[in-house]
Amino acid sequence: MGRILSLKDVEAAVKGGSIFACGGGGWADHGRELGTLAVTIGRPELVTMDEIPDDAWIATAAAIGAPGGLTDWEMLGVDYVKAVQLVQEALGAPIHGLIIGQNGMSSTLNGWLPSALLGTKVVDAVGDIRAHPTGDMGSLGLASSPEPMIQAAAGGNRANHAYIELVVRGATAKVSPVLRKASDMSGGFIASCRNPVRASYVRQHAALGGIGMALALGEAIIAAEAKGGGAVVDAICKATRGQIIGSGKVVRNTLKYTDEAFDVGVIEIGAGANRRLIHVMNEHMAVEDAHGARIATYPDVITTLDAGGCPVSAGQVREGMEILLFHVAKQDIPLSSSVRDPAVYPPVEKALGISIADYALAQ
Repeated sequence: MGRILSLKDVEAAVKGGSIFACGGGGWADHGRELGTLAVTIGRPELVTMDEIPDDAWIATAAAIGAPGGLTDWEMLGVDYVKAVQLVQEALGAPIHGLIIGQNGMSSTLNGWLPSALLGTKVVDAVGDIRAHPTGDMGSLGLASSPEPMIQAAAGGNRANHAYIELVVRGATAKVSPVLRKASDMSGGFIASCRNPVRASYVRQHAALGGIGMALALGEAIIAAEAKGGGAVVDAICKATRGQIIGSGKVVRNTLKYTDEAFDVGVIEIGAGANRRLIHVMNEHMAVEDAHGARIATYPDVITTLDAGGCPVSAGQVREGMEILLFHVAKQDIPLSSSVRDPAVYPPVEKALGISIADYALAQ
């Protein structure tokens, strides 16, 4: 049977999701706000794919943009609900459940409020275990599909008269950039519901159990917190089979907000043999060692932590900060078909000026 999500699950989802956020993935406070609203206004229910009939409609709840603190965004819980309603109207059928495109500081909880208010299930499956910069990377392999899909978005800064609602139909690769442009026009962050597909497709293409993994990681972190930062870092490594691959003072952070609504740049930590260079596009996408050798690449989990084991968003990393670099190899996480799709990599490689696909697509 499904699991009714409670207030203690909110904190676990935010803390576990924040590790999988990989330096991006929204805001912890936004996640707490969404989750607390959801579990107090209704009874959001987490279900596994085993509990869902093959012909049920499942859509992806996602926030689009780059809320790294560099823009004037506004996102309200009602925006996530409105986006689902827009898709249901366009589809002419009820959405049975919502998956998320990625885990993150707030994105792990994207489906909770619609579940509480509309009765859609929170499905324990994700488009990507970790956070990523483009919608295609969490699109369950639909990025190069010619099939017309429905995508809707709602939100924006009301005070600036930047609130936008839109419904678009077309091949995912053609309509995803429309939603990203709407995000930019609305203030840099917008709620979306997109790509309704049958449950049978999700079962085959999603990373199953991804929300459960974030909750279990969050529970391990909470259990370790009383013992101090070292215990938290150990708990994170143990729960994920991950490891610390670098540490040191931040030397520079060149992150800049682009017109495409991405935060792009590099973060350098440590010196001499301990130097690490992190390539960032909203999230940490690759790490090079002091010799320029690649030691971590998407879809690996790559997260910056402070000494207390608390994740630090890419946009919040400042020169002089002491940072730990946490890594989980892709072999130790379930992977969706999106991350095995060669079509999703060229825009990211172009923005970063490095190769990602060579590693991501290697067996």
